[in-house]
Amino acid sequence: MNGTTKPVNQKAWLLVLPVLLCVAFSAILPLMTVVNYSVQDIISPDRRVFVGTEWFASVMRDEELHGALLRQLTFSLAVLAVEIPLGIALALSMPAQGWKASLVLVLVALSLLIPWNVVGTIWQIYGRGDIGLLGAALQKAGIDYSYTGNARDAWLTVLVMDVWHWTPLVALLCYAGLRSIPDAYYQAARIDGASRLAVFRYIQLPKMRGVLMIAVLLRFMDSFMIYTEPFVLTGGGPGNATTFLSQYLTQKAVGQFDLGPAAAFSLIYFLIILLLCFILYNWMQRVGTQSKEDGHE
Repeated sequence: MNGTTKPVNQKAWLLVLPVLLCVAFSAILPLMTVVNYSVQDIISPDRRVFVGTEWFASVMRDEELHGALLRQLTFSLAVLAVEIPLGIALALSMPAQGWKASLVLVLVALSLLIPWNVVGTIWQIYGRGDIGLLGAALQKAGIDYSYTGNARDAWLTVLVMDVWHWTPLVALLCYAGLRSIPDAYYQAARIDGASRLAVFRYIQLPKMRGVLMIAVLLRFMDSFMIYTEPFVLTGGGPGNATTFLSQYLTQKAVGQFDLGPAAAFSLIYFLIILLLCFILYNWMQRVGTQSKEDGHE
């Protein structure tokens, strides 16, 4: 080596310039527009008044927002508590190879191919007591069930609908993580006489940590932004039982046409998701690091 370094090719940035322009057009410019609306009172198309942080303070004092945020957090945590263990269990039970594995993968992924509004319509029919299989079966079993008249039933129906729709995504991610584990680990476990629980605890779960982190973050962000399915299924009712943050924002922006408060709330909404994902990511990283240290001990 002669101690010299090759000059960096600055022309390489031209290759990513189209991507940067697309991101600027699709994300940054709309975001700046929302920021602009959030600090103005739009009286008419030709008359706007600068109000500073007034809309932010007004939104933060809104009790309906507090209720929607509490419902949203409860729903998102319930989604993670159900879908992550269920997805792991489903991935562990799927065949590893052969035509059965291909068939199972296709069947598991079917629900992911259904559009969100169609999922809401399917469960809207499925839960009806007169023509729906679920509603009729529960009524025949003597269970008083009505997702349109009972807040608890509506909330549970939305939760079960989301579990049915998105658990396959978690399962497919975990399945990919399991298939990436070298067979040498399993051979060593068999030689040591490790139980299935020990294999899962010390081999499969640590090796799936990366895909599990992706699954948790994806499902948390997506469940925190849920809108179409509960809107089609319950319309946010009965009352406000299934009115989550995204529907509250839509009502504010489209229903009431309060663009200033809606813009301020959308920024707060974005920051809440960003903060919670940051906390969740760091917590999962800390848990993973602690698990590695315990394994070495």
